[in-house]
Amino acid sequence: MTWRRAIAALLGVLALVVAYVGFTFIQVWLAARRDQARPVQAIVVLGAAQYNGRPSAVLRARLDHAYDLWQRGLAKTMVVTGGRQPGDRFTEATASANYLATKGVPDDDVLRETRGRNSWESLAASANFLRQRGVHTVLLVSDPFHNERITLMADELGLRPYVSPTRTSPIRGASSLPHFAKETLEVAIGRVTGFRHLTEWAVAFDSKKPAAKIIATRSGVV
Repeated sequence: MTWRRAIAALLGVLALVVAYVGFTFIQVWLAARRDQARPVQAIVVLGAAQYNGRPSAVLRARLDHAYDLWQRGLAKTMVVTGGRQPGDRFTEATASANYLATKGVPDDDVLRETRGRNSWESLAASANFLRQRGVHTVLLVSDPFHNERITLMADELGLRPYVSPTRTSPIRGASSLPHFAKETLEVAIGRVTGFRHLTEWAVAFDSKKPAAKIIATRSGVV
């Protein structure tokens, strides 16, 4: 009978895990439909790939939306984020700032976070210099599937976050499903471990991959 009880206990734990992940997926899915655009102290744009100083289509969609929010007067300050990948001449933040300049955004209105290799690092660095400026309330701009995770991250970092995702990203429909799956897994784990620890583990794992794989993994959405 002992082995039967062990199997029953194992199945019970498995059922709880499946239920938890399923509930998290629903939260991530519903959060993707959330747009909390409102007056804040700063608009923070999450980085994505750039190519020799030109924002990728994903990053450009985020920047265009952030620009619209800025034009509406929801914040005077914009923060662009993202560092440099191996072999890059430009950081994602620099490419973003240059793009916004072509749309007429004054350089004084744009703050750059240029060292982050992922969403946590970019938000952590941004939160640090924003707090030094007395900024706590932010509007986060990324792709819709990113909403839940970046909200939880920013909250863990002591910011008061709202989200307003772009609706013009090329990642949509069936192509967004792998991203929803990834976000569900990371949110499910991050809420248990804390996103700082989850990111540290992910970076440690990435450091063991061949360089080509690391570049491929980080060259798209973060």
